[in-house]
Amino acid sequence: MVRLSDLSESEAAHILSVPCTDNDGSPWTVAPDAASIRLAIVTTAGLSRRDDPAFKPSSTDYRVVPADVPTSDLLMTHVSTNFDRSGFQQDINVVFPIDRLRELADAGDIGSVAALHYSFMGAAEPEKLEAKSRELAGLLKEDRVNAVLLTPV
Repeated sequence: MVRLSDLSESEAAHILSVPCTDNDGSPWTVAPDAASIRLAIVTTAGLSRRDDPAFKPSSTDYRVVPADVPTSDLLMTHVSTNFDRSGFQQDINVVFPIDRLRELADAGDIGSVAALHYSFMGAAEPEKLEAKSRELAGLLKEDRVNAVLLTPV
């Protein structure tokens, strides 16, 4: 990730002006027993399959990533020029740990891996993501997902 001191004055000022949410620290829900977890990944890494449209600046939509997609078929189309892609280029599991989830399920550490996973492009304003986030929540419920691994990138 880029350091604030490495940005131009206008970029640094913009980042410093974005308000941060302050949560009170109490959990929103109780986690299910590990053996019954059906886990999905939701990332803001701007991932898409080769045949999907690339993300555009301020995109608020998401891309669907099937659990069985070959990781070689995933591209990072994040639009931010400040976004460091080196981890993704070395190992996709840094931003989309699908191989680790498969290992956890195979070992019986979690119940199962969801059929579908989702990727947003994280450079959008959070308030503008609400409609698509609610839509995605419905899709997760349809897939019987009861736990989500968020990978904010």
